[in-house]
Amino acid sequence: MTKNYNKTLYACFTGYIVQAIINNFIPLLFLTFQSSYDIPLSKITMLITFNFVLQLAVDLVSVTFVDRIGYRASMLIAHACAAAGLILLVILPDRMEDPFLGILIAVMVYAIGGGLLEVLVSPVVEACPTRNKETAMSLLHSFYCWGHVGVVLISTLFFAVFGISNWKVLAVIWALVPVLNGIFFTQVPMDTLIAEGEKGMSIPELFRQKIFWVFMLLMMCAGASEQAVSQWASTFAEKGLQVSKTVGDLAGPMSFAICMGIARALYGKFGEKIRVQSMMFYSGILCMISYLVISLVPVSAVGLIGCAICGFSVGIFWPGTFSMAAGSMRRGGTALFALLALAGDLGCSGGPTLVGEISSLFQDNLKVGILAACVFPLLLILGLGLKKKVEHR
Repeated sequence: MTKNYNKTLYACFTGYIVQAIINNFIPLLFLTFQSSYDIPLSKITMLITFNFVLQLAVDLVSVTFVDRIGYRASMLIAHACAAAGLILLVILPDRMEDPFLGILIAVMVYAIGGGLLEVLVSPVVEACPTRNKETAMSLLHSFYCWGHVGVVLISTLFFAVFGISNWKVLAVIWALVPVLNGIFFTQVPMDTLIAEGEKGMSIPELFRQKIFWVFMLLMMCAGASEQAVSQWASTFAEKGLQVSKTVGDLAGPMSFAICMGIARALYGKFGEKIRVQSMMFYSGILCMISYLVISLVPVSAVGLIGCAICGFSVGIFWPGTFSMAAGSMRRGGTALFALLALAGDLGCSGGPTLVGEISSLFQDNLKVGILAACVFPLLLILGLGLKKKVEHR
């Protein structure tokens, strides 16, 4: 009987929607946590850092056990943690003496799920016998964008209709997504990246490959280029257009995420006709142009358009690097994907941090910070040239 790998792809697409839920739902509740549980904002911001640091740790630790227990078992653990974290968010704050500790435990549980999904979903898709790996990978990563958009829109609509006080009901509804997709993952066919009889590269082996470090550079630049603008898009919209935070969130980060999703979906549809490295090179140039528009054009509305263009330009960076790395390092296995995810997450943290630090040196001028962040797409373009040079030696 022929295995239907389309079902595997659909499960992986939904896996990235699960990751979008656990990364983007709780930030919508920060002010509610502050007022309902009397938690200071300084503590609440720790939740973002904690989620990020734990996902980084999972990226690293997953190398030691994913191949041993297999992709399917690991994927089931990821979905179980994502669902459990969302459900614990409903239960623990009201049951514990310190509500913040209850929220922190819930974040810890779902962060484990998020970190595992980041490591697992891409290699599972890469292992599927699809005709064009690059386009499948790009289409896959577009679902994180659509998940992000969906979480914000559906949650905003739910709160408008039923009130923010009913957030626990919505948390349980969102928890059903990983529960159902986890069940779906028990039924779909799954292959491994490494052929039978072969052995994947160890971490020391990967470290000895010059091309590996080129891909790590590309992933760091991909994450940094994406988040350097994404994290500040809402602030641009609020300050420049003088709108409320709700409208600012929709006009800024949402337009960025939609354009990023469109870029990934378009490459997923038509990418067979375009080399991924060429697409990344021209996207890098477009990214630099968008940064210059945001930072140098004095019209706020044009700056917001620049944010949207930036979202479109960075769309191919992350999935494109994954695809090129898998093609160049056939025996890289799970370790390769886990370390690339780690590099990408470091970039996601470093990009906004650089923008914030540079901006603070110039009286909180975000435009100066964004201008300084041009270094990330520039390094990515140089990294693509370095990749060519290393491969042809």
